[in-house]
Amino acid sequence: MENNSETILEMDNICKSFPGVKALNNVSIKFKKRTVHTLMGENGAGKSTLMKVLSGIYQMDSGTMRLRGEDVIFQTPASALNHGIAMVHQELSPIVDLSVAENMFVGREPVLFKLPVINRKEMNKKANALFEEIGIKIDPKRRMGDLSVAEMQMVEIAKAISYDAEILILDEPTSAISDAEVSVLFKIIRNYTQKNKAVIYISHKMEEIFQISDEITVLRDGEFIGTNPASDVSEKELIKMMVGRNLNEIFPKTETKIGDVSLRVENLSLSGKFSNISFEARRGEILGIAGLMGAGRSELVESIFGVHPPESGSLYINGKEVKIRSPEDAIDLGMALITEDRKLTGLNLKDSVKNNVSIVFLKKLARAFSVVDKGREVSSVEELIKKLSIKTPSRNTNVSSLSGGNQQKVVIAKWLLSDPNILILDEPTRGIDVGAKAEVHKLMNQFTEEGKTVIMISSEMPEIMGMSDRLLVLSEGKLTGHFQRSEFDQEKILACAMNHIEKESN
Repeated sequence: MENNSETILEMDNICKSFPGVKALNNVSIKFKKRTVHTLMGENGAGKSTLMKVLSGIYQMDSGTMRLRGEDVIFQTPASALNHGIAMVHQELSPIVDLSVAENMFVGREPVLFKLPVINRKEMNKKANALFEEIGIKIDPKRRMGDLSVAEMQMVEIAKAISYDAEILILDEPTSAISDAEVSVLFKIIRNYTQKNKAVIYISHKMEEIFQISDEITVLRDGEFIGTNPASDVSEKELIKMMVGRNLNEIFPKTETKIGDVSLRVENLSLSGKFSNISFEARRGEILGIAGLMGAGRSELVESIFGVHPPESGSLYINGKEVKIRSPEDAIDLGMALITEDRKLTGLNLKDSVKNNVSIVFLKKLARAFSVVDKGREVSSVEELIKKLSIKTPSRNTNVSSLSGGNQQKVVIAKWLLSDPNILILDEPTRGIDVGAKAEVHKLMNQFTEEGKTVIMISSEMPEIMGMSDRLLVLSEGKLTGHFQRSEFDQEKILACAMNHIEKESN
């Protein structure tokens, strides 16, 4: 759409380096009032780094920033906030033992009669008023740690809005929320820009970009590639700008020979999570599991993997009944689980890339007397870094310094090192750019071409339909749909996910 909004912020020739990495190289962008300006690029392209420079978390090495025509440098996030710049980060950091309202107003709590006593009634009232204004239904008295990830995300967005900042930065704000919550968020964003404010939006989800963006800027390898009105650029053109090449297929599904049953689940139940789930997964196939948030998908695969053993039901691997009481049991039986939350359960953020990749399977890398073969460990890790195109200065780099997508690749590498026969992937491409998604999808195809089994959970309908050979649908802990690939229909799948409509495959 045509946009005549005035420029509020200019970033000129911004440069930022870390040891071994040139994260930003002479990046120049203008941001306008009353505009949603989206930043796009592969993981490691520099999007989040640029925004951390803007919000005072990082200091630029060179370049200039002009806010409302005046040169500025923000030494701290507090300084940026005082100048009207608020940021909602991709990785949430709530204070879980405090209430929702306490999280929102931490450091600026209303007090009673100028005394050092928090006015909790007033604080809850303010939080409620803001929630009602922007359309969020959350009790401000609830303990933050009791909220779902999606609810925490919406609280963080509300907190940023409560500062009434002129520039609101949203880094992957929809990575953990449902379609209904996305609609609420987009309404909030539009209302926000109509108040003469600017929103800077980072996302990898193409379908969202064209719904919400006025302008789109693409970064690649820390460099500015181009800015376009959203109405003037196609998805294909955006992908080419991001990856520097044509990406013909984001979902490169290959036809493989479907073999015998590798995993059979019979009447699996876990109180309060799921009940009487039965299905089979075969060699050479990708079995997708769809459903809305809270449907029990993650709980089901975690139960199969022994994280939370089922209370009843049976599991069979290659036709033989097995008892899986711990993840170690599952690993010994040739299974691997890439969990949904890489930060919480997938990585040791204080350790190196090498140690994160090799830690689970050091026994496989050991020689006599349990001494680890360091040479073999290094060569195995280096091979996986190359195979998965993990962008890291070296194998010894701390994993916390990598982008979200490259951290996810480290998690995948860790499990591929075990050479499993059954690979379970829970939201494997969440927060990963289109180029990296294609790489992960190709790895899934290679896995099935070797006659192995992939079970994938995804909340992205194009991905689950594009990559699966068969599809199961869960709703409120019950299996409500079973589709062959030839039967895939988005409306029918969503109906099963929302309304318990039974659909049995022929």
